[in-house]
Amino acid sequence: MKSNKIITLLLASGLFMTSGCEKDLLDQSNPNAPTKDNFWQNESDAVKGVFASYSGLQQFACYYRSWHFMAHRSDESFSASPFVELANFTRFIQPDVDFFISSFAWNDYYRTIYRTNQVIGRVPGITMDETLKKQLVAEAKFVRALSYFDMAYFFGNVPLILEEPNDVNARAPQVSQAEVEAQIITDLQSAIPDLPLSYGNNDKGRATKGSAQALLAKVYMQQRKWAEASALFTQLAASGQYDLVPNYLDNFTDTNENNRESVFEVQFTGSVLEVGQGQDNGSASESHDRPNFFGPPGPTFADVQPRRWLLNAYTDSTVGFAPGSTTKHMIDPRRDISIVHSGNPDRFYGRTFQQWNWNPNQQYWRKYLNDRTRTDENFSSGINHRVIRYADVLLMQAEALTQLGQISAALPLVNRVRARVDLRPLTGTFTQASMLQAIYSERAKELAGEGTRWFDILRWGLMDNQAGINELITRDTDFTNFRLGTSKLLPIPRRDLGIDPNLKQNPGY
Repeated sequence: MKSNKIITLLLASGLFMTSGCEKDLLDQSNPNAPTKDNFWQNESDAVKGVFASYSGLQQFACYYRSWHFMAHRSDESFSASPFVELANFTRFIQPDVDFFISSFAWNDYYRTIYRTNQVIGRVPGITMDETLKKQLVAEAKFVRALSYFDMAYFFGNVPLILEEPNDVNARAPQVSQAEVEAQIITDLQSAIPDLPLSYGNNDKGRATKGSAQALLAKVYMQQRKWAEASALFTQLAASGQYDLVPNYLDNFTDTNENNRESVFEVQFTGSVLEVGQGQDNGSASESHDRPNFFGPPGPTFADVQPRRWLLNAYTDSTVGFAPGSTTKHMIDPRRDISIVHSGNPDRFYGRTFQQWNWNPNQQYWRKYLNDRTRTDENFSSGINHRVIRYADVLLMQAEALTQLGQISAALPLVNRVRARVDLRPLTGTFTQASMLQAIYSERAKELAGEGTRWFDILRWGLMDNQAGINELITRDTDFTNFRLGTSKLLPIPRRDLGIDPNLKQNPGY
């Protein structure tokens, strides 16, 4: 799929916008241009429509850039960017509700949803292979579910749009986060039976049965429905499709992508076709922009950095020599793959930390960087973003089992993740509370910098009361700006509030 993505943008939503206004002789529509009413004719059109839905996730304000800044408002990251408005955004200070990171995200997610709604509404009427037809609709439902998952946990109460609007003045009702979650669950439950377990090499990266099961389980985890989540994780494991890859690093570079550990990842080729924000057409870029902002100064803009507590966590008391080894490990080996710091002996973009003359009191994100193959970053990274990987699944299953009181079943899953990087297993007797703390610690180190932390601290309730905020402040002083009842959600853009008088702004903005 990765090599074929450029053609998938043929269904960019702008191609299908129609107008009831009369045009003068100098403003004629091209009669050969596709419209949403004449495009959907055959199997090829249906496939292109689904690929266009996937390409929506590559848009500027989805996983291309904005998602990363929105997800990194958690306690593992901070910003010292000279772009003050961006730094303030990560500090829960946003006086301008139209600041582009969040306002563009609102727009681009709905563009993606618009594409999926066309597939879901139009493909069933096409005469084609019925099995493939069901699969394509299921893929679109997965992409719509993922889009609404992010919308629900970034924006809260949002308009729920499930079909193409018949009227340009039509407005969808704004619903509660719980109602959005219910629709995500409905979409995924409907999609799972019609998705394949796997694809051939040319189509890797498309949603599988396991992708939908894992995303559905993530929704249940956020709802704290531990039994429902655990059952899905069990099915995922029983499929035999997933495992941890031997080399932890393979999860964050452009080699060995879509491997056995990948449950779903957003595809990027690194192609730069059109430069510009919010592009949405057949020549839009297919680059991952995160590396340009999340690395060390010089090669990158260094706009987002890891907190010092996270760096220190890799030398906590659970680190020790691996069984039978006299050379590994007094330091968790995931540290130097995840973070650029003065004690990391590697070379970054051809030089050591000291040769770059970076501040030894600072540390920088390393995951998803091209530092091993380039001398600097730009706007054209081809590294895929791993939305869900199997290590995350194993640790979520351990958390769900622990919440259900099945501590003895949870412990081997944590140790399986640790064994991959040659760390000694956790042993001893655990209470439910101590097992949960061990899992939380393992998630912080295994998944550092991947954007999962925001959803974790949401699920753990740390942003629901002052006691939780106080705990977060001990790790991240930016949370002193956090306003209970407000800062957990992003503001709805002003332009949308003006268009729809029934749309209500999130509290506090």
